[in-house]
Amino acid sequence: MKLKQTLLFAALPVVLFSCVSQKKYKAAEAKIDSLTAANSKLAGDLKNCNDLTAQDASQKTALQNQIDALNKQIDFLKQNHDATLKQLQDLSVISNSQAESIKKSLDNIGSKDAYIQNLQAELAHKDSVNMALVQNLKGAIGNMDDKDINIKVDKGVVYIDISDKLLFKSGKYVVSPDAKAVLGKVAQVLKAQPDIEFMVEGHTDNKPFNHPGDLKDNWDLSVKRATSVVRILQKEYGLDPAHITAAGRGEYVPVTDNSTEEGRAANRRTRIVILPQLDQFFKLLEKK
Repeated sequence: MKLKQTLLFAALPVVLFSCVSQKKYKAAEAKIDSLTAANSKLAGDLKNCNDLTAQDASQKTALQNQIDALNKQIDFLKQNHDATLKQLQDLSVISNSQAESIKKSLDNIGSKDAYIQNLQAELAHKDSVNMALVQNLKGAIGNMDDKDINIKVDKGVVYIDISDKLLFKSGKYVVSPDAKAVLGKVAQVLKAQPDIEFMVEGHTDNKPFNHPGDLKDNWDLSVKRATSVVRILQKEYGLDPAHITAAGRGEYVPVTDNSTEEGRAANRRTRIVILPQLDQFFKLLEKK
């Protein structure tokens, strides 16, 4: 009996210890499980946090990239705006300059148009004066053969052509008496307009001059014939010598071919040219 009791008392601490250790173990194990779960949760939270942090960083980077791109666009737009503004300013300056230039051009065109109209009016007046002069000359000379005397207007200039046959003998420069009467009629019309200036031109054909005397060639003959006519107009009919010019043209300004006798006869002539009043014309130009 005592032995059983002794064994019982001896085994009791072991049993009690075993029971206590098992409880603690369970409790510890439960605690470990709890801590493990908490750790897993924390690890998961940490991972989520890290993932969110990485996602935020990625989003931040993406946003920063977008911001940088927008800033570049803003800089480009600013530059483009400045350039466009400068172009508009330049265009404005050009437009103002062009507008002023156009205005001046229009003003010049207006003044030039008035100037041209004035010139045209003066030229029309001159043409009418020339036509009146031609009619007066033809009326004064009468119905003379056109082969001997021809009066015409060419480009605003009046020409009076008198044939060599009427004025001179062959190779001579003394004016015939019949020709003096014709020159007198011409002088009567010219004298009625004292402002008129005119030139007397001597012309020959191209046949070599072979008459003995003081004349050497057709140049000499044409000049002598011109001065002979000028002296008659001055001394016998009172025309102002300051308004007369004498010129010899020789054979070098023919009106037709010298290959025929008829052509050579037409080229042998004395021409009176009513000179245009250039001083009046230049005065018109000075009014520009």
